[in-house]
Amino acid sequence: MTLPELGDQIVWARLAWGVVAAALMLSLLPLRGMKRRAAVALLAFAAMWLPGPASPAWWLGLAFQQPSGLFAALCGVSVWKRFAARPDQQTLPVALAAALVAGGLVLYADAVGALSLGLYPWGFDAVQAPVAGVVLSVLALAASVRGRQPAAAWAVLLALTFHAVTHLPTGNLFDALLDPLLWLWALARCVASAVASARPRGRAADAPIP
Repeated sequence: MTLPELGDQIVWARLAWGVVAAALMLSLLPLRGMKRRAAVALLAFAAMWLPGPASPAWWLGLAFQQPSGLFAALCGVSVWKRFAARPDQQTLPVALAAALVAGGLVLYADAVGALSLGLYPWGFDAVQAPVAGVVLSVLALAASVRGRQPAAAWAVLLALTFHAVTHLPTGNLFDALLDPLLWLWALARCVASAVASARPRGRAADAPIP
């Protein structure tokens, strides 16, 4: 088990929260023009590097600790889409969102004692965790090669590679792939997809029979 240095964790938190903030601002503000988008993204990112409590990253860290590598990578995909004009690429595909929701539920059930699997400590294992990371990387690379939402697949691959090299954010494989905010985002994505799928069926059922 190799834990990252505290200084590296602090730098990572500011970097990751900066990407998250940039993605959030670009998603919420109806900005037109590349210059305006770039200015807002840079401002949101730079605010995280203010010293001490003046930095939003300080307060976000107190509330949510550090973003997972995958959360930061997916937010990076969201920022990239705004500048590359690629609406065909989903930031968080439903299949990935469903996997994150299911994984989060299992981890939570294990943490509160509903299950007795000991999953979270397994994420620190010096053999099994790297093997799992390699397997997930191969699956992500295969999805990218097949053209199945390659942007999200590359985000998964980037998060896994970053964790393998730096052991950030905590040294645990699960923390590289999941955090509370990402889980809530994945849950909202699944619910929105289910509602959107149910609407056409409901309209078809309510349609008068000719």
